[in-house]
Amino acid sequence: MRLTTFLAALALPAVLSPSSAPAYEMPYDPYPWCAVYSGDAGGASNCGFLTIEQCRATVSGIGGFCEPNQFYNPRGAAARAQKRAPR
Repeated sequence: MRLTTFLAALALPAVLSPSSAPAYEMPYDPYPWCAVYSGDAGGASNCGFLTIEQCRATVSGIGGFCEPNQFYNPRGAAARAQKRAPR
């Protein structure tokens, strides 16, 4: 029993130690704004806008609002360019 406890105590810091590697790489999503439609579209969304003005023009007259894209990740292009360079 003591040997098992001792081995578990040795293994625990290795398991719980912080890692510098992310759990997964965020996908590239260059569009920072989403339109959330109301009315007949009832909650449908479109996260394909580079500016809030584009988004507002889209929902104007048909109802809805604009919100920040929670998956916006502008760094994807730089990461891809770095991966291609070593060839």
